[in-house]
Amino acid sequence: MDQTLTPCDTRPYLLEQIDDAAVVQLYADGFETLPTGEKILVWHLYRAALAGRDIYYDQRYRHNLEMRAVLEAVITHPAGIAGHVLAEIVRYTKLFWLNTGPYHNLTARKFVLRLSVEDMAEAVTRAGANGAALTLDPGETPAAMVARLAPMFFDPTFDPTVTCKTPGEGRDILAASANNLYHGVTMADLEGFREQHPLNSRLVKRDGRLIEEVYRVGGRYHHCIVRIVRHLREAAAVAPAGLRPALEALVRFYETGDDRDREAFDIAWVQNHDTTVDTMNGFIEVYMDPRGAKGSWEGLVYYSNPEKTGKIRTLAAHAQWFEDHLPVDPRFRKPTVRGVSAMAIEVVVEAGDSGPLTPIGVNLPNDQRIRERYGSKSVSLSNALEAYERSQPDSFRQEFSWDEAEADRARQWAAFASELTTEIHEVLGHGSGRMADGLTGQPQDLLKEQYSALEESRADLVALYFVADPYLAAIGLVASEDQPAIVRAEYEAYARNALVQLRRVREGTSIEEDHMRNRQAIVHWLLAHTRAIEVRRREGKTYYVVTDTDLFRGGVAKLLAEVQRIKSQGDYRTARDLFDTYGVHFDPVLRDEIVARVDRLKLPSYTGFVMPKLSPVYAGDGTIVDVTISYPGDLTVQMLEYSGAAGGGVEHGA
Repeated sequence: MDQTLTPCDTRPYLLEQIDDAAVVQLYADGFETLPTGEKILVWHLYRAALAGRDIYYDQRYRHNLEMRAVLEAVITHPAGIAGHVLAEIVRYTKLFWLNTGPYHNLTARKFVLRLSVEDMAEAVTRAGANGAALTLDPGETPAAMVARLAPMFFDPTFDPTVTCKTPGEGRDILAASANNLYHGVTMADLEGFREQHPLNSRLVKRDGRLIEEVYRVGGRYHHCIVRIVRHLREAAAVAPAGLRPALEALVRFYETGDDRDREAFDIAWVQNHDTTVDTMNGFIEVYMDPRGAKGSWEGLVYYSNPEKTGKIRTLAAHAQWFEDHLPVDPRFRKPTVRGVSAMAIEVVVEAGDSGPLTPIGVNLPNDQRIRERYGSKSVSLSNALEAYERSQPDSFRQEFSWDEAEADRARQWAAFASELTTEIHEVLGHGSGRMADGLTGQPQDLLKEQYSALEESRADLVALYFVADPYLAAIGLVASEDQPAIVRAEYEAYARNALVQLRRVREGTSIEEDHMRNRQAIVHWLLAHTRAIEVRRREGKTYYVVTDTDLFRGGVAKLLAEVQRIKSQGDYRTARDLFDTYGVHFDPVLRDEIVARVDRLKLPSYTGFVMPKLSPVYAGDGTIVDVTISYPGDLTVQMLEYSGAAGGGVEHGA
């Protein structure tokens, strides 16, 4: 059984590194062999994904679109700008593109331009003289515009955190967060207020009243949503019977903004199991909202990878066995697992909340009621997983492995183990479990800002528990003789990750990002309650060393039982205590050590992707007869192309 990555791919993956960010080319293998009709369908969905890109820019920070326009004006009109000034603006702009604004995607903290305000003003003035179209207020000069925007570009204490779930005693999580999901609203304002559009609205306070600005046709960001709808209609016209009802339901939701139409779309989408091409488009994940209610916009287009889908569908086919064997209270297991579907996919484009920084697996819908009644769909982003692995330097494994045996296991098994656990996380983890009998409401409402970290912890724990189960060998997903090495490699990688991810939080002593909180919480809970992991030091360096995989799995089982109980019963207080104890805070001295080690080796902390580019082929009468794919290999070229194609701009009156 071939369970390791084949070494024959010599295409360029790592394109460049900007500070601690790697830029990697994403390849979509097999696109050329899709039937012409499916390629044309992908093209229309691709355009729908890019059409909504500016919605997420605006959601992430209210000044984002104006800041981006200034940066891109300078980069595209650079004549006469001092070399060191232009180089710094280019550096900052690339990080801005990768993170969709001036906030680090993982730490939520602001990064700034390393220039003087005067240098930036001179650069913008020269760009304007070179023909850049600057959007100035009446009577405003380029230098005055830069002065007005200076706090956003240069001051790390102005709007310092995009999402702040732990602002400190007496501070409000909404007021402490710089994202644009709320304006003038605090948590106290929401007491007794019932939102009609909790997922797809911006909530503002005007004249003492709370108003929901709904993202829909005729509502907020009408101009983007009209384009999304047009492209979705074009896609629906050529879509197969299974996908067409879902696209039509999505159009209705964009037109009305009503939650009932969102539910109808979720149901139609999750019941479409058989089409090769699919999309995720809309207001989906709630990680950016400190209270875990507002959906961030994203667009993702993909098609199935038939060679890799067999493995993930095997997990889905046996979902009931795994549900029945969850090490949790039987009251919180599903007696009947419904509608679990799974697919390994080749991503063609990701925009908004899913790109350029991408997930590696997705399980939707997030609505617990629909999940329990109709099931869920899981995807493993095969080409993203492979690109991550292909672009990672071996020095990364070597530096944080305790010995050569651990590094060798990582080289041989890390890619396979990571892909397998990601698939278990998505198919079985997010799709498992149920709420306690008699409990009404969504778990998101009950667990509030703790929900996302808890749900990611639960899915990770399911994956860590079942990756070591002999049943995986019985159903043909691993070779029984290889499974011990696979399990050890995965547990070692998970422990290492809790240590190494501290490199991402270079300021402060707390973690805001939910995936990072969940991984810290699991490893530090295991350190506190088991002897499965040891903290060792050698030559001034710290290592997390897995000493016993059986103890590791046993600890995972105990923690999973408690995490499932917390979710099923909506136990907010215990969830908060769990993450406050194990997942939020860390030792800054240890962080500084890790940062020094990665900086010495120039290792990246996170990765952004350059997406494939699609181009239509037209017949003489203007109809599309084919679609070709190419790989830009250049972040700047792609980002400028996207900005031009989207026709972006600041929402008037926003």
